[in-house]
Amino acid sequence: MVQVFCKNTGETKRFPEGTSLLQMLSEFDCHRPYPIVSAKVNNVSQGLKFKVYQNKDIEFIDVREPSGMRVYCRSLCFLLYKAAQDVFPGSKLYMEHPISHGYFCHLRKADDTNINPVDIQKLEARMKELVAKDMPFHRYDVQTSRAIKEFRKAGFTDKVRLLETSGEAYTDYYTLGETSDYYYGKLVPSTGYLTVWGITGYYDGLLLQVPSREDPSRLAHFQEQPKTFEMFKEMLRWNIIMGLSTVGDVNEAFLEGRASELIQIAEALQEKKIVQIAEEIDRRYRSEHPLKVVLITGPSSSGKTTFCKRLSIQLKACGLKPMSMSTDDYFVNRVDTPKFPDGSYDFDNFDTVDHTLMEEHIMKLIAGDEVEVPEYNFVTGLREYNGKKLKLGEGRILLIEGIHALNPGLTAEIPDSAKFKIFINTLTATLLDNHNWIPTSDNRLLRRIVRDYNKGAFSARESISNWQNVLDAEQKWIYPFQETADVMFNSAYLIEFAVLKNHAEPILRSVPQNCPEYSESHRLLKFIHYFTPVPDKEIPATSLLREFIGG
Repeated sequence: MVQVFCKNTGETKRFPEGTSLLQMLSEFDCHRPYPIVSAKVNNVSQGLKFKVYQNKDIEFIDVREPSGMRVYCRSLCFLLYKAAQDVFPGSKLYMEHPISHGYFCHLRKADDTNINPVDIQKLEARMKELVAKDMPFHRYDVQTSRAIKEFRKAGFTDKVRLLETSGEAYTDYYTLGETSDYYYGKLVPSTGYLTVWGITGYYDGLLLQVPSREDPSRLAHFQEQPKTFEMFKEMLRWNIIMGLSTVGDVNEAFLEGRASELIQIAEALQEKKIVQIAEEIDRRYRSEHPLKVVLITGPSSSGKTTFCKRLSIQLKACGLKPMSMSTDDYFVNRVDTPKFPDGSYDFDNFDTVDHTLMEEHIMKLIAGDEVEVPEYNFVTGLREYNGKKLKLGEGRILLIEGIHALNPGLTAEIPDSAKFKIFINTLTATLLDNHNWIPTSDNRLLRRIVRDYNKGAFSARESISNWQNVLDAEQKWIYPFQETADVMFNSAYLIEFAVLKNHAEPILRSVPQNCPEYSESHRLLKFIHYFTPVPDKEIPATSLLREFIGG
C-alpha cells in the first residue's frame, strides 16, 4: 500500500501500489467548478493515468491552472491532427504559433493545397465525432532509437531530427486510435475531456480556439491581431529561407559548426530592423508635421532597455539627438501607490504613474520649454527633483520608455502626428517540432530568471513565483495597446535558447523539490534539454541578449 496526501482536500488515504491518479480522484472529495485534467505529483506535472508506486503528495489541476491549460491544449492539437489524418489522409499539420487567444496552424493536404471553408467544416465535424467517442490517449515509453525508427517510417523528419539531437535514451509518444504523435508534455486521459474548443479560418490557415483561463466553460475571447501576426509571419519566412523551422534543424546546424554564422545572422537581422525604424523616425521628424515623441513599450524581459540604447545610436547616425525619459521616474510616492485587495502594492497599475504630470511635461517639451524632470528613488519610494532638465532644441527627439508608454491615457492631448509608437515583443517562431510550439512567454521567463539571479535581485524560485502576476498585469496594462503601435520589434533570437541553456540550467536546479515553484523549474529544465548548448563567447557586447546573460 502507498500513502497519498491530497493537497486539494488536506486528506491522506492509502491505495494499492500501481493505482492511477484517475482512480484516486474518485476517492477524494475534490470539488472543483471545472473538470480536472491533470495533477501535480510531488510538484511535477503528470497526466491522470500516472500510476503511483510510492508515497506521494498530489494536487489535482483544472484548466484554470497554467499547467492544466497546457495539458488541455496539447491534447486539442492531437485531436486536430487525428481528425486531419482521418479526413485528409497524407496531410501535414503545422502548429505554428499562439495568436488571437488561440493557435494558428497550417494544414497542407496531400495534393499540396491549402484547406478551404468546406474542409474546415469537415475537420470540425470529425473532431466532434472523436470527442463523442471518448477515445483514450495511450502513452508508450520506448527506446529513443525505436521512436526515431517509427517516426522516420511515418515521414516525421522534424521529430526524427529533434529526437536524434536530444541525447535521451528513452522517449514517450502517444497514440489516438491508429494515429501516433509525439508531445513533450502530458495529455488528458481521453478525447471526452475536450468539450470546449473551436476551429475557424484565419488568414491562409486556421485558428484552433481554446478555453478561457478565467472561465473554461467558454472560448477565450477572440482578438484580431494583424500586426502581431505579420511579425510572426516575417520571422517564419526567415526560418524557412534558412532551413531552420524546428529545434531539430537548429541543433543540426550547431552540430555542423554553424553556430557562429547563425549568431551573426541573428544580430544582423535585428540591427537591420532597428536601422529601418530609425530611418522611419528620421523621415517623419523631417516631414511637414514633425515627429517629436517616440513611445516605447513591451512586456517584461522583452529587451526594452537595450533596444532603446541601440535605437538611440541609429538615430544619432541619422543626425538626430535623442533624449530619454522613463515612465518609472513619474511613479507616485510609494504611499500613494494603488493596492490590491489584499493590501499589497499594485506596481503595474496605470495610476502608479502620475500620468497627468508626465503629459504636462511632455506638452511643455514639445512647445519648446525647458522642464525639470523627476527621478524616482526606488530605495526611499519617493519622487525626487535633482536638477535634471530637458529641452527639445533643434534636431532633438524625445524617447519615452515604460510599460505604460502606449496607454492612450498618457498622451491623450498630444497630436498623433507628433507621436511614434513602438511595441517590443519576444515572439519565438521556431517550433520544437511541427506539432509542438514554443510558448512565447517561456522565452521571457528564462531571460528574467537568468537576469534576476545574475544581478542578485531574485532567486529562480522567487522569479517563478511572481511570474503569473507579471503575465496577468501584462494582459491588463500592456497587451491591449500592442496593435496601436506604428511598428513592432521582435526581440527573439533564433539561437537564444541554446545560449540561455548554459546559464539557466544550474539556476533552475537550485529550486527545491518541496516547493510549488519546482513544477515550473522542472518543466523548463525538460524543455531546454532539447537544445544543443552554444557558448556565449561570440555574442557581441551590444547584443540584446547581453541585457540578460551579462557581459
